[in-house]
Amino acid sequence: MFADTLLAWYEENRRSLPWRGETDPYKIWVSEIILQQTRVQQGWDYYLRFIETFPDVETLARAPEEQVLRLWQGLGYYSRARNMHAAAQQVMGLLQGQFPCQYEEIRRLKGIGDYTAAAIASIAFGLPYPAVDGNVLRICSRIFGVCEDITLPATRRQITDICQQHIPHDRPGDFNQACMEFGAVWCTPKNPKCEECPFRSQCYALKHNMVGMLPVKSNKITKRERYFHYEFYIYNNSTIIEKRTGNDIWRNLYQFPMQELSSETVKLSAHDNAAQLREILTHQIIHATFRIRHLKKEPKLADNQLLVPLDRLHEYPMPKIMVEFLRPIIQNQDR
Repeated sequence: MFADTLLAWYEENRRSLPWRGETDPYKIWVSEIILQQTRVQQGWDYYLRFIETFPDVETLARAPEEQVLRLWQGLGYYSRARNMHAAAQQVMGLLQGQFPCQYEEIRRLKGIGDYTAAAIASIAFGLPYPAVDGNVLRICSRIFGVCEDITLPATRRQITDICQQHIPHDRPGDFNQACMEFGAVWCTPKNPKCEECPFRSQCYALKHNMVGMLPVKSNKITKRERYFHYEFYIYNNSTIIEKRTGNDIWRNLYQFPMQELSSETVKLSAHDNAAQLREILTHQIIHATFRIRHLKKEPKLADNQLLVPLDRLHEYPMPKIMVEFLRPIIQNQDR
């Protein structure tokens, strides 16, 4: 049976991770949200810091959003952090502080989709809901020969049904974690370990020489190019920052005064002290120019702006590209 073989593999090959073996739904939730769009090695330290700072749903709910975003700084996809904060407040305000124990109730929390709800329900509460992520879509496409486009809802339902048929009711959490683990370290997108695979005798893709062709994923993300021109003003060892608002990337994070340009053309003179950086997001490529300007007079601030000492900038959550620009400047200040 698929489940027996998979669980036997899992017992021998699972990694030792800080959230592995955890039954607290809050901590499982935190780990699953952090690992969305984040590699395990990067998410590891973030998870430990997050749990140390917010050990339970109550402390997370009571924290200012700015503190949550600052702790999340560098992970990207900041809507995850904002949604977690809002969901924690849902639990405290609507559910009397009790994390829900039924799939449908977990699914209603802000920012929690089918996959995360199934992971929490199965691992924390032993409920037989398959957690279908990219790893599961890949291994099921290959092993069971699902040749339809995995971006289609019908294909996802088909693979969910396959998992539902095989998930053991006595070990649903282990089954889901084994699926995720097998896809992450064994049946990988490139260079999977087919020769050592416990499913090599039954894998459709291996039998039909289609390992590199499955899963089928037709849509390719077209990344939008954007050009941000920042002014980094320095006055008396302080600088101007402003909070990003609106429904755009990096909402509620801080930045330097910025103008978005329609192209990469930036008029810089030979005397300008400037830096240019690039950050690649899922759907966008950000080209950033930072022009450093030293002011002799105290600047007049707009309503949404703050004049902050350079040695206190770390107190404000900022996008990764800001932190990268600031790193050498702060290091020079510390010397």
